[in-house]
Amino acid sequence: MKSEIRRVCIMVLDSLGVGALPDAADYGDAGADTLGHILDSRPLDIPNLRRLGFGNVENAAGGRLAEDDFEGACGRFMELSAGKDTITGHWEIAGIKTDIPFKTWPDGFPEELMEEFSRRIGRGWLGNCTHSGTVIIEELGPEHEATGKVIVYTSADSVFQVAANTAVIPLEELYRICETARELLQGEYACGRVIARPYIIDQDGKRVRTSDRKDFSVDPPEPTVLDILKEDGQTVYAVGKIRDIFNGCGVTEAVHTEDNDDGITKTIEALRQDFRGLLFTNLVDFDSKYGHRRDPKGYGDAIEAFDRRLPEILSAMKEDDLLVLCADHGNDPIHSGFDHTREYIFGVFSGAAVKPGVNLGTRGSFADIGATALDLLTEGRFKTAVGESMRKELIR
Repeated sequence: MKSEIRRVCIMVLDSLGVGALPDAADYGDAGADTLGHILDSRPLDIPNLRRLGFGNVENAAGGRLAEDDFEGACGRFMELSAGKDTITGHWEIAGIKTDIPFKTWPDGFPEELMEEFSRRIGRGWLGNCTHSGTVIIEELGPEHEATGKVIVYTSADSVFQVAANTAVIPLEELYRICETARELLQGEYACGRVIARPYIIDQDGKRVRTSDRKDFSVDPPEPTVLDILKEDGQTVYAVGKIRDIFNGCGVTEAVHTEDNDDGITKTIEALRQDFRGLLFTNLVDFDSKYGHRRDPKGYGDAIEAFDRRLPEILSAMKEDDLLVLCADHGNDPIHSGFDHTREYIFGVFSGAAVKPGVNLGTRGSFADIGATALDLLTEGRFKTAVGESMRKELIR
């Protein structure tokens, strides 16, 4: 008799890619390898991840982290969708293929849009260019603080980011400004996400972004695993920016997180509760603090910090829980620029019901993760639009 899974916990280690996809050159990402290049810059002490099979993911980091025997299951997943952004990656995990990538604005947003944005919010703007978020607040912060004009910038993702010092523009007003931008960024001005980027000036005089970031996304174009499970009466518990990525669709409970460590703590707290359904966590620091800032040492430190807390996560799990660790795209910290990279993602699976030492090889879509979760949680009653369940390969 097959084991029953009552709860699946998907934890996204945001941007921890494991090598360039075959079409990476089309995205300017030939040779990208987030994990491999971190290892080139420094060793990684991650015994718990290795024990679960992280180092045995096909072709990951040249096999430098492989174990002869491992307790979990592992696989490598191709991105079926067009794009390399957060929304596209998470949506594909949850069963949606994005055929047309979200529109990007490498030269800034159109003048007529910015004029209407300025008129509606009652403030001017600065920037409107592609830039690093940590750099632009240092460059334009003094003028913003003197004039009250908001800082607007974008990236290789489809994002309209609004930065402000919360001593100049209070947080709730910044959120309202972003809601106004969200209303405008439709049709010919379509944009995947509007992101509020609040910052403060610390005691050393440095401008530091706070954890009060908030994303204003578009609704998924069709039902995801989250919607199906919610409609089925199950809990969909979102930790971190998951709620924002899906614009609340399919989410029954959500908690904000301050950083990776807080996200892990809140995931553990949720695991200790009693519910049936999906627990979906995003740990954003890998991406925002280290990938985008091209900091391989800091990225490695963050992976090791996660590894040290992994036993806590495993000990909080129940017998009928399945843990899935994965990424959503790459963000190679030695790649040119400061944006995401088009890469394979890893998947590591653990739980009492998981067959030990299973290597799934390379799978055709991120969506296999969501398809498996849905199959297990609904006993095969529902399927995703894309993705193939791995239940037979994974579960005892």
